[in-house]
Amino acid sequence: MSDVTSRALRLLALLQARTVWTGPELAHEMGVTTRTVRRDVDRLRQMGYPVLTSAGHGGGYQLGAGRALPPLLLSSTEAAAVAVGLRLAAASGLEGLDEEALRALAALDRILPASVRAEVGAVSAAMGVISRDGPGTRSEVLMALATAVRDGVRVRLDYERADGERFERRIEPYRVLSVEGRWYLFAWDLDREDWRTFRLDRMHAVHPSTFTFAARETPDIEHAVRESITVAGYRAACTVRILAPYAQVAPMISARTGTLEADGEEACVLRAGADQLRWVAVHLAGMGLPVEVIDPPELLEEIEALGRWAAGVRRAG
Repeated sequence: MSDVTSRALRLLALLQARTVWTGPELAHEMGVTTRTVRRDVDRLRQMGYPVLTSAGHGGGYQLGAGRALPPLLLSSTEAAAVAVGLRLAAASGLEGLDEEALRALAALDRILPASVRAEVGAVSAAMGVISRDGPGTRSEVLMALATAVRDGVRVRLDYERADGERFERRIEPYRVLSVEGRWYLFAWDLDREDWRTFRLDRMHAVHPSTFTFAARETPDIEHAVRESITVAGYRAACTVRILAPYAQVAPMISARTGTLEADGEEACVLRAGADQLRWVAVHLAGMGLPVEVIDPPELLEEIEALGRWAAGVRRAG
């Protein structure tokens, strides 16, 4: 490899490693003059790399976004991290993304040094993703919504409710979240004038507009989404006080089971939804902690009935 080519690759790696470099900084890093840096920058531009120049205080050289993705120069540890990430993406459950990740992984694998390929194989062999069967989220839906959140533009959804009814929703998107393998959108519903949570796997089409919106004051988004998917979607909402510290109880409550808040140092309050209160009673019994029922009274009746059943259980024979 010629000195000119080596310098160009070195310059490209530096431009990818930091947002902005001054000419003297690049010259010092590469051990050349600022005039040589300017020539090498021109050479990269001729090769199609969008190297931008800005003048004044804080200005310098930076790598811009081009029409095509330029080759990335990665260290061995960075390449291993990207390869492992692609393997996880391939098993993410996002429809379409798995195939795209596999294609990218195959392209990367062809150029990995043997030592890095061996490291990736060893790490991947020690990892695994167990996904459950269920409705998947299409990658184009996820990307369209994430881009709309970034750009702050309104979106029109073709959405299907749990009962199978389809209708159009006009929303202002604020956050896309993954909760234990399922993707949700938190947004302001323009027709209902309220915050709503939507499941991405129920979206048949997403149509981002070019109309921007002024940011609204948001609630705690993660808490609101958990409340929506663990309480609002069920026939009955339950509130109980668990007489144990929050740190002890929190590991027992998954993100899709309910919302948990500390109530002093020695107790916490759990809110959960259910179509049948019996299952809430069974879950609380499995935790094995003292509980006070706040609402509804019928939950206490279910717990007492469960206790009577348990008291009547006998060993066979």
